[in-house]
Amino acid sequence: MNRSDASQTSGRGGRIYAVLRQAVVDQALPPGTKLPEDALGAEFGVSRTIVRAALQRLAADGLVEMKTKRTATVARPSLEEARAVFEVRRCLEREVVRLVAARWSDTLRDTLAAHIAAEDEAARRQDGPATIRLAAEFHVRLAAMAGNKLLERYVGEVVSRCSLILAVFGRPHRSECAIGEHRSVLEALQRGDAAAAIAAMEAHVSLVEQRGVGGESESEADLGVILSRYLGRQGGDA
Repeated sequence: MNRSDASQTSGRGGRIYAVLRQAVVDQALPPGTKLPEDALGAEFGVSRTIVRAALQRLAADGLVEMKTKRTATVARPSLEEARAVFEVRRCLEREVVRLVAARWSDTLRDTLAAHIAAEDEAARRQDGPATIRLAAEFHVRLAAMAGNKLLERYVGEVVSRCSLILAVFGRPHRSECAIGEHRSVLEALQRGDAAAAIAAMEAHVSLVEQRGVGGESESEADLGVILSRYLGRQGGDA
């Protein structure tokens, strides 16, 4: 593959990766959804080779399972895997809050407050997909404030895996609960109380874990209809 071909594959594959990753994190593509290379290639207008590269990246993130060369599905974590993910998440998020508290500023306060306001608005509109996306983005945004790119990357990966866990095992709950928990972290940071902020985050992650192991769910997904929403096309009930 020459440099031009590699660049094209990376660019188109990056878009496929980003779209599929967001659809998984939003829980629009449920665990177990088949991701056939031919169908995805047709949706994105690319070759199977480019699709396969994107799927392999998602597999490395733990979001996709590559069962055979041409068969991939959205990953379905086991209960044991779910508990392991939350163990790691607690450690990472504790460190994130500690670092953010040390770097706290009015700018960081305003950014987090605006994000929580957006969560409130999505909940008010009863916009389920936006609520799910914003809940995950709160943690990724907070991690970006810690000033450690590697930590930010790990938090992004573990939060994405938690979205899968919630899609498989999650219990119904009011979105206002999670928003209130996010607000508690912000309020403690604003007071300059790092210990309270860490405790608030630990309590929040523990509650997310409790909500995330309530029982396995089953659902069918229409790949074309779902992807049309992310590709800016009209389709189904988008």
